[in-house]
Amino acid sequence: MELFVFVVAAAMVLGGAVGVVVRSHPVHAALSLVLTLFGVAVLFIAQDAHFLAAVQVIVYAGAIVVLFLFVIMLLGVDNAEDLHVEPFKVQRPVASVVGAGLMVLIGTAIIVSRKAAVPPSPQSQAVQDAALDPHDGNIKALARDLFSDHVLAFELTSVLLVIAVVATVLLARKPRPGELTVESKAGGR
Repeated sequence: MELFVFVVAAAMVLGGAVGVVVRSHPVHAALSLVLTLFGVAVLFIAQDAHFLAAVQVIVYAGAIVVLFLFVIMLLGVDNAEDLHVEPFKVQRPVASVVGAGLMVLIGTAIIVSRKAAVPPSPQSQAVQDAALDPHDGNIKALARDLFSDHVLAFELTSVLLVIAVVATVLLARKPRPGELTVESKAGGR
C-alpha cells in the first residue's frame, strides 16, 4: 500500500512539474503547480508529517498559488505589450539603490548575528529537547527554529510578497480619463 501511495504521489508531482514547464497559458501552469503541491502534501502524509502537509496545502497550494493567479489575472496576460517602453523612468535607478541598500542591511545583519550568536551547550540543548512533548515536538522545534534562527528570512519573504502585490497593482492600473498613457506619450507608436 505504501508503494502505491508513493507511486501515485510521485506521478502527481512529476506530472504537475512537467505541466508547469510545458503549459503555455499561465493559468494552466499555475493549476499544474497546484497538482505538484498536492502531490508533495501526500508525500508528507506518507511520512507522518501531518503538520507539514497541512502547511503545504494551506500556505502554498492555497495562499501562494492564489496570489500567482491574482497577479496573472490582474496583469491581463492576453494583452500584448511593448517591452521597450518603460512606464516609469526612475524605476531602474531607484530599484538599484534600494537593492544595494537591502544588500548592505542584510550583510550587516549577518555579520552582527554571527558575532552575537552563542552556540548552546549540549546539556542545555538536551534539556530543551527533553522538555518538548513527544506529540508536538516537531511543531515546537519548527517554531523555535523559524522564529529565532530564520526570522529574518521569514520577514523578508513577507515583505517581498507585499511588494509584489503593490507592484502588480501599479503596473495593471487603468489610466483615468484625460490621463496621458505610455502610448500617447510615445507618440502612438
